[in-house]
Amino acid sequence: MNLLDRFLTYVKIDTQSDPEVNTCPSTEKQKDLGHLLVKELLELGVSNAYMDKHGYVYGLIPSNSQRPITPIGFIAHMDTSPDAPGAHVNPRIIKNYDGGIIQLNDTLSMDPKQFTALKYVVGDDLVVTDGNTLLGADDKAGVAEIMSMVEIMALNPFEHGDIYIGFTPDEEIGRGADLFDLNFFKAKFAYTADGSLIGGIEYENFNAASARVSFVGKSIHPGSSKHKMINAQHLAFEFHSLLPVFDNPAYTEGYEGFNHLSNTEGSVEFAKLSYIIRNHDMVKFNKQKDDFKRVVAFMNDKYGYEAVSLKITDSYFNMLEVLKHDMSPVELAKQAITNVGLTPHSEAIRGGTDGARLTFMGLPCPNLGTGGFNFHGRFEFASIQQMEQAVDVMIEIIKLISK
Repeated sequence: MNLLDRFLTYVKIDTQSDPEVNTCPSTEKQKDLGHLLVKELLELGVSNAYMDKHGYVYGLIPSNSQRPITPIGFIAHMDTSPDAPGAHVNPRIIKNYDGGIIQLNDTLSMDPKQFTALKYVVGDDLVVTDGNTLLGADDKAGVAEIMSMVEIMALNPFEHGDIYIGFTPDEEIGRGADLFDLNFFKAKFAYTADGSLIGGIEYENFNAASARVSFVGKSIHPGSSKHKMINAQHLAFEFHSLLPVFDNPAYTEGYEGFNHLSNTEGSVEFAKLSYIIRNHDMVKFNKQKDDFKRVVAFMNDKYGYEAVSLKITDSYFNMLEVLKHDMSPVELAKQAITNVGLTPHSEAIRGGTDGARLTFMGLPCPNLGTGGFNFHGRFEFASIQQMEQAVDVMIEIIKLISK
């Protein structure tokens, strides 16, 4: 099966994760893709491939060398984002994209003036959505590329060390590394195939936390509530207004962090705000969390009871804090990217990957570009040529480490 056929097969399998469910995987349908991947790995000669009860897929291509070669790995995630519809994906191929407006359906189109990533794929063959769902290039492009890498190694063997393969569930809801089995996955370092523009090698990401702020009001009949009622929804409005105004993703870019209000719910008696907190700089990250705590303390003192309560949970941290002590995985990838005729580039990820968590768990894991763009929505697309080049980069990484 060629790379494109694989990708088109995978994106049609609904694998959306669910942040409101605490099981792992959060949705059983993620295992539908997992079962298929195990079947394909076994057919390609990865005889130890398996999926565990939590939906993680593992495999090892054992060393065929008489020399000691550093074991490495490649990882991608199977789930797709819950931020847009993910069932009944209907991909469409645009041959030799001419740089113009792409009409997805009767009402939705992509204009390169607005969707500037299109400038990187002029002349390429693109896979786009029909405008009704996301595509799932995040991260089924990475999954398909790793599987194609495995097939190339099976059909055209060359000397290599142990190559570990991992496919994770629930990355999109921040849990992809929670139950990753490092007892099996004994690579010295690995790469997540979860980036965007080809040639990318990413090793900086946000420090990340979630904040849940709860508000308890005092409900009195509005006809007799003067100086008695405290509306929990108004408490929530007040809390949000006391946070720094420009720590808002609508005003930030590059290395600038933010507090993103992601969900609100409430009534007179009870309200809740959900935030994600992000910053590349740990000092600034901690200050943002302290801002939340200071506002809580101020409001509780003002109202004279525990009107506001706060729970902050750290999600992942900037992998640079670990990788800066040994940049050899990054340098290896840069050399491989150069060797296949591309220009390596690195940008700080304004998000996170499984690799961030895995790096702090002892598996250094920078991130490679996959050729997918506009993730998490109906305007997602992938370049077939860039996906093919991503496979070339992976093969070259293996050849370089095996020299």
